Amino acid sequence: MSKTLKMTLTAMLVAIGTVTSHLFAIPIGFTKVFPMQHFINVLSAVILGPAYAVLQAFSVSLLRNMLGTGSLFAFPGSMIGAFLAAILYTKTKKASMAMTGEIIGTGILGAIACYPIATLILGQDAAIFGFIPSFIFSSIVGSIFGFIIVGIVLKNPAFNKYLERNF
Repeated sequence: MSKTLKMTLTAMLVAIGTVTSHLFAIPIGFTKVFPMQHFINVLSAVILGPAYAVLQAFSVSLLRNMLGTGSLFAFPGSMIGAFLAAILYTKTKKASMAMTGEIIGTGILGAIACYPIATLILGQDAAIFGFIPSFIFSSIVGSIFGFIIVGIVLKNPAFNKYLERNF
């Protein structure tokens, strides 16, 4: 896959993630559950690979924060999830592993990584495992949706052949 095509697809996924952020966000406590980001992370992990998946997650988080539709917690959650999803998919070539990587990366590791942001930067009282329930719920919902869409896309012989050639 050419660099130009990867950058274009990344930009399209960033646009979709940014536009849908206010449509599908569910506030829980002082976090926002955003299942569309997890869907996009699984999709970019499979199609684009680790570097572009993380770039996409960072870009969506940055734009959401600039537009006031996100929080600082979006950065570690989405980026760790996208990275782990892409690494697991790259190693196994199984969409289920991309979904699992997103759930573990965002739902558990990303949630734990938010603790220092809450306590040190935002000055809020938080339990180290306090973010896990909302993050894991969001990542499960979005990742399952992403897994279903990726499964449909991978059944297309032309697209599957395209992925095999470029990874």
